[in-house]
Amino acid sequence: MLKRLIYAGLLALAVIAIMAAVVAWNTLRLSSRQIDVTPVSVLALERDAVAARLAGALQFRTISDAASGDANAEEFKRMQAYLAQAFPRLHATLKREMVGHSMLFTWQGSDAQARPVMWLAHQDVVPVAPGTEGNWHQAPFDGVVKDGFIWGRGSWDDKGSLVAQMEAVETLLESGYQPRATIYLAYGADEEVGGRRGAVEIARLLKSRGVRLDYILDEGMLVTEGIMRGISRPVALIGVAEKGYASVNLAVATAPGHSSMPPQNTAIGMMSAALADLERKQMPAQLTGVAQDMFDTIAPEMEGMSRVALSNLWLFGPLVQRQLAQSAGTNAMLRTTTALTVVHAGNKDNVLPGRADAVVNFRIRPGDTVDGVMEHVKQTVDSGAVHAELQAGSSDPSRVSPIASAQYALINRTIREVFSDAVVAPGIVIGATDSRHYKDVSDHVYRFSPVRAGPDDLPRFHGTNERIGVDNYLEAVRFYVQLARNGK
Repeated sequence: MLKRLIYAGLLALAVIAIMAAVVAWNTLRLSSRQIDVTPVSVLALERDAVAARLAGALQFRTISDAASGDANAEEFKRMQAYLAQAFPRLHATLKREMVGHSMLFTWQGSDAQARPVMWLAHQDVVPVAPGTEGNWHQAPFDGVVKDGFIWGRGSWDDKGSLVAQMEAVETLLESGYQPRATIYLAYGADEEVGGRRGAVEIARLLKSRGVRLDYILDEGMLVTEGIMRGISRPVALIGVAEKGYASVNLAVATAPGHSSMPPQNTAIGMMSAALADLERKQMPAQLTGVAQDMFDTIAPEMEGMSRVALSNLWLFGPLVQRQLAQSAGTNAMLRTTTALTVVHAGNKDNVLPGRADAVVNFRIRPGDTVDGVMEHVKQTVDSGAVHAELQAGSSDPSRVSPIASAQYALINRTIREVFSDAVVAPGIVIGATDSRHYKDVSDHVYRFSPVRAGPDDLPRFHGTNERIGVDNYLEAVRFYVQLARNGK
């Protein structure tokens, strides 16, 4: 018996030693996937003038409305007139076409055989939440440059990208530059409400002309700083896909009654149980696909146990997945998320309502589908009393654009040249952008905003005190200048 115990102990020690050796080997042999580049010299820009031009564009209340394409039409026209005055070379050289209130510019390239490219941005912004105006350090539509920041609604999402692109084109035109491949600039006026009148119609127009784009670059993921655990360097994520979207209406109908004689099952009670089940029984998290590509790319740049764990997912995979699922940001990368967003029931304290309604919003990871979400809802809400119906406007996740491509490499290299301290990796955009409407005109659709963001910045997105640092904005202009130059 003693010999058997000793043998078992030695065997266990041997297994542990082998596993430790494998873990150490995998960690040490992991090599960087970052491409080697020479950082470009910093392009000289007139700091105050460049910042002021973006600030000027923030003063227009270009708020889109899903119900009306002409909502705030005068504000869009006024901003477009301002842009024409602010960037005269661009407007004199490029062809501009209006698609409703959206704009399509064509910068003709020198090589008619080169496949054209397209940069996207959008003119519209989300409204300021009523009652929060007083919480802004600078009024949201004043367009103020102060304390090293450009303040205002749209400075980040997405007038920052739009005006930076125009600034880059204006700068290149001033130097006499002409791109080899034609560059389209497409600026929707309704991205925040779905892009149906802007991006959809521009994509249809390009398709009707037989245009096939080499790549598309839209707003998307950021240069994050201090957000991802285990890595001290900034991480620039290129969105190679975006999640799908589905909202499901839930309804429970019962006989109304007096609160003094409540039945065992009420409309509110049954709806509450259904919502609790959906929140508790979420669709599974999976460290696969784009999420795995992202962590595989970042792992060699990590320090300490984070590097060890991500280098040995064969052993630490379940633990890593559980840890990532605990953070809202990384959890959204791993699974189709479930968000309880709307509930309506009752209108008097002593009356049992005869109906309860709710809306549950799902952001669908690549690999899942709208049909799969509906099946999940029906299986989870296991009650004939709860009726589930898919809202209009749902969409499956986008295609995943390749990372082993010249187009991805071009964007990767440009980021590394301008943001020389950043680690570049692919990622999934958890929101929705105009780019999803262009799937028929390009197989290479990428989503990246040259904006630095730390933990304190993320709540500013669609929130209070939206702003972009002046130095960061100059980096954004330099990024688009370099992207155009690299396209030779």
